[in-house]
Parts: sequence; structure tokens; C-alpha cells
Amino acid sequence: MNKKITCIIGVILVLVVIFIIVFLLNKDEGDNKKMDNIKENVSNDITFDFDTHTVLLNSGYKMPLNGIGTYSLTGDVCYNSIRSALDSGVRLIDTAYMYNNEEEVGRAIRDSNVPREEIFVITKIYPTQYDNPEQAIEMALEKLDIGYIDMMLLHHPGEGDVEAYKAMEKYVEEGKIRSLGLSNWYVEELEEFLPQIDIMPALVQNEIHPYYQENDVIPYIQSLGIVVEGWYPFGGRGHTSELLNDEVIVDIANNHNVSAAQVILRWNLQKGVVVIPGSSNPKHIKENTKIYDFELTIDEMNRINALDRNEKHDWY
Repeated sequence: MNKKITCIIGVILVLVVIFIIVFLLNKDEGDNKKMDNIKENVSNDITFDFDTHTVLLNSGYKMPLNGIGTYSLTGDVCYNSIRSALDSGVRLIDTAYMYNNEEEVGRAIRDSNVPREEIFVITKIYPTQYDNPEQAIEMALEKLDIGYIDMMLLHHPGEGDVEAYKAMEKYVEEGKIRSLGLSNWYVEELEEFLPQIDIMPALVQNEIHPYYQENDVIPYIQSLGIVVEGWYPFGGRGHTSELLNDEVIVDIANNHNVSAAQVILRWNLQKGVVVIPGSSNPKHIKENTKIYDFELTIDEMNRINALDRNEKHDWY
């Protein structure tokens, strides 16, 4: 009798193992098919148009190649910076729930003479909001008060990020958000995340500068038909002075009669990376737009590429 029971238990265990293996194989096959379906509906041509200073996203919308980041800009400083940026021809603005300045960004846009449809606004919801993404999205729409959001990103990977993204997908269907994206997602995170969603991100925004170049990540993202955007183009707080005074970059800047900041921004563009330098200085804001009248040589690009230290300046 005991042998019979043992035999039955053994058979059951074998069947359970077989079921688990078949389930996992089918899941992987399903995820691969889903990724293939997403890819089929995405254009891989994300070539930068240096004549119009735009790139065509896989969502079908055009986005400017250069803009202004608003991290650490708040209150009147933020408002005045955005007004200055718009007056200088900037049409891409990056903000976020965690920057506490969406209201100022929206007010500056509404008070400007620039038609709303010419401005591309990116905002982000934070992991602490993923448990109620609908509320977070509605809050962003209300604070910005500009009719619709051009692009919304998840600010970091976190618990509930897939569900939060799916909520954003519904707002795309309703026309309240036009494009979706991710911030601080790398290869492993993308490989896990993408099979679980329906709308391919149009953009991934990561830390990128000459000392942290992500040369393995950028080509992977671009191969999926996703545009790459870099934050901290000048290295971030505490590192900007060192980067802007790097002798290689200064030498190249002198060759073109431009600033070190302009060289770094142009280097990004020629790598296929959209730039959003932050500044509250009207002179610097204007200077950061003057990056289309010169071109770095292959040798100059290689000299800057050789500066990579894999030195990340922020935790995410």
C-alpha cells in the first residue's frame, strides 16, 4: 500500500514538473510573440533631422532634438526660465511630478505667444504614485493645464510600474497623452518590462555625458526604434565645472569657436541622443540652442568617446 502511494505521489510530482516547464516555455513564447507584435508596429527609423531639428517618434509625433530640463527649477525661477527658453526658440520642455514645478511650466506656456502645438512637454510620474496612476496622471494634467501631455514617462522602475504604464496607455487611447516613455531603464530592465506592455515606449531618458556614455545601452535602445534622451549632459551638480573644463573638450571648442557646453550637446546629437540641459541663465539657455551651425569630425567624436569613465553621477 505504501509503495502504491509513493508511486502515485511520484507520478503527480513528475506531472507537476512537466506542467511547470510547459507553462514557462509557453510564457516565454508568448512574451516573445508580444514583443514581435510590438516591434512590427514600430518604425525603426529614428534618424535625427538636422534641418528641422526634430526626430519622428515611433508614436508618429515629431519631437525637438534639444530642449530645457527643469530639475531644481521652482517658483518664479522656473517660470522665468521657461519664458526665456521659449523666447530663445526652445520647444522641448522636460518636467516631472518630483520637480514640483509642473504648475509653473504650464503657466509659462500659457502666458507665452508660442502656439501650444509647437511645444513638446514631457512630464513623469514617480514610483510613489504607481499604486494610483490614474490619480497621478489627472494631477499632472491639472497642474500643467495645457490641454494634453505630449509625453509621459515612468520616472524609475518600481513596484507597480507595469500597471502604471498600462494606465498611461489608456490615456493615450483617450488622447490626453500622446506618447509614452521611460526614465532610468537599462537593458535588463527593458528586457523584463517590454513584453508586459502594449505600446512601445517612444523614448528612454537616462543619464548620459562624456564621463558616462552608456555605449552599450544606447545602441540597444535605438535598435528597438526608441529614441534616447540624456539628462545631466554636463555631468550634473558637483561635476559640471570639471566636465566643462576638460582639456579635450575645451580644445575642440576652441577649434570651432564655440563653448565647451555646445561641444558636449553637439556630441550627444551626433550620437543620436536628444539633449535637455537645465539652466536659469538666459544667456546659457540661448547658447544651448546654438548647436546646429557646426559639426564635430570623426576624430573629435572619438576623442570625446575616449573620455568615458563609466562614472555615474546619480544613483538611478
